[in-house]
Amino acid sequence: MDFVSDSLSTGRRIKCLTVADDFSHECVSISVDWGISGQYVTRLLDQAAVFRGYPLAVRTDNGPEFTSRAFMGWTQTHGIRHILIEPGRPMQNGCIESFNGKFRGECLNEQWFETLAQARSAITIWR
Repeated sequence: MDFVSDSLSTGRRIKCLTVADDFSHECVSISVDWGISGQYVTRLLDQAAVFRGYPLAVRTDNGPEFTSRAFMGWTQTHGIRHILIEPGRPMQNGCIESFNGKFRGECLNEQWFETLAQARSAITIWR
């Protein structure tokens, strides 16, 4: 999982949490909001686990959302191995980097979002 940032036509920034399965290359989820904290990430992953179950491992960069107490505690609580890539080495998480490139090119660069609701709707349809 990783984050992609974009902005509305007004200039206000939005953040997208992209979650992809390394094995199947399936997009598990894309969540869009003004900001996404470590605790918010855990709630989103708990929602995904209702349908998919909890993963054996997650691979992330060293961003504050993924090194927060909330996220680290969540991985420990659910017995999930947390694989942190080396700082400055995004290709150690190549599956999500490739997915994010496609997401940027096909979805984010194709349109200007005017509202958060419009961005969420268009991104859900693209997913």
